[in-house]
Amino acid sequence: MTQVDLFQFDLFNPTQEHQMLRQTVRQFTAKNIEPGALQRDKQEFFDVNLFRQMAELGLLGITVSPEYGGSGMDALAAVIVHEELSFSDPGMCLAYLAHVMLCVNNLAINANAEQKENYLPKLCSGEWIGCMAMSEPEVGTDVLGMKTTARREGNNYIINGRKMWITNGAIDDKGTPADVVYLYAKTGEKGNKPQISTFIVDGSCSGFKVGQKIKDKTGMRASTTAELVFENCRVPAENRIGEEGESIKHMMRNLEIERLTLAAMGLGIARRSLDVMNRYANERRAYGVPLTQFGQIQRYIAESYAEYRAARSYIYDTARRLLLEKSGSRLDSDAVKLIAASMSKKVADYAMQVLGGYGYVGEYVVERLWRDARLLEIGGGTIEAHQKNITNDLKQNPQAILS
Repeated sequence: MTQVDLFQFDLFNPTQEHQMLRQTVRQFTAKNIEPGALQRDKQEFFDVNLFRQMAELGLLGITVSPEYGGSGMDALAAVIVHEELSFSDPGMCLAYLAHVMLCVNNLAINANAEQKENYLPKLCSGEWIGCMAMSEPEVGTDVLGMKTTARREGNNYIINGRKMWITNGAIDDKGTPADVVYLYAKTGEKGNKPQISTFIVDGSCSGFKVGQKIKDKTGMRASTTAELVFENCRVPAENRIGEEGESIKHMMRNLEIERLTLAAMGLGIARRSLDVMNRYANERRAYGVPLTQFGQIQRYIAESYAEYRAARSYIYDTARRLLLEKSGSRLDSDAVKLIAASMSKKVADYAMQVLGGYGYVGEYVVERLWRDARLLEIGGGTIEAHQKNITNDLKQNPQAILS
C-alpha cells in the first residue's frame, strides 16, 4: 500500500460495497427493526414476516454465491450486518444468525451442487427458514458425546435422538418446525472415536417434530428456541452432506464465521449501550451539573468507548482475513468472541449504572441489551471453551504471539 492508500483505507468499510451495505442495513434497522423491538422482547415473538423482508435486501444469503440466489459477499459483510441488526434487536439478529450462518452458509460451504440447488434458493429468498441442530439435552461443547444416531437402512438413514436449545427450531408458538434442519448425528465409531455425520432434514422427512418450546429466557427473546425430537426419522441418503464421519471438518469450516458474527453482535450491543449512556449523561443533571462532570461517570463512558473500539478493530481485522471456504483462523475467531462477549455485557452493565433507575426498565433499551448480552458468553462456545482453545493453540503455535 502507498501512503495515500493507507490513509484512505477504512477497516470497517473497506469497499464502497461494504459502505453501501452498512447504510442499507442501518436504514432498514431504524425503520423496520427498531419500532417493534421492545414489544417482540416482551411477547417472546419471532416476527417471521419481518425476517423475510431481509431477503429483499439480499441479506438472507449474504455469503452465498449469486448462482444460488445469494449476494456473494464476504465475512466482513456478514460482520457488518450482525453489528447493525444487534444495535437495535439482538434477539432478532440471533434468529438471523441461526438461519444465515448456521444453516445457509454451512450448506453453501459443505453441500454438493445438487443439494445447493435444491435448498439454497428457497433459503436465500426467505421462503424457507433454516436452523442448525447440534446441542443436546446433555451435550453442548462436548460434540463427540452426542447421543443422536443415524443408522443406514437401504437408501435412507433412520435418525433417533433429541436436539436442544435450537434457535429457529420452532418458528412460531404452534410448534411449526424450521423448514430446513442442518443436523449432526452419530453414524458409528472408528478407532474408539465417534463418527459424526451431517444431514439435511426437511419437511418431506417423516418422524421429527418440535418437542419442548423454550420460554421465559433471560434474553434474546425475539428469537425462538426449541427442542427437536427425532423418532425413527427417515432421511434420504442423498441428504447426507459429504461422507460419513466428516462432520468435524464441516464444523471447523463454519465455526469461525459463527463465532465472528456472534462477536459482531456484541459490537452492536456495546455501541447502542454506549450511545444511550453518553446521551443520558450529557442531558441529565445532578447538583446543577451534567453527569459527565462526575469522575465515576467519566470512567464508565471512557472505558466503554475504549474497549468497544479495541474489540471492533480486532473483529474487523479478523473478518478481513477470514476465508469462508477454509478453516485456519480459529485462534482469532475464538479470541474475538471471548473479548466481545464480556465487553458487551460490561458496557451494557455500565450503561445501566449510569442511567440508574431508568436503566433498570425496558423503555430505555439497556436493560434488554444487558439481558441479551449474557447469551454471548454461553452460545456458540462458552468463554471457558474459548479460553481452552486459545491456550491449546498457542501451545502448539507460540509464534502466533510474535507475528
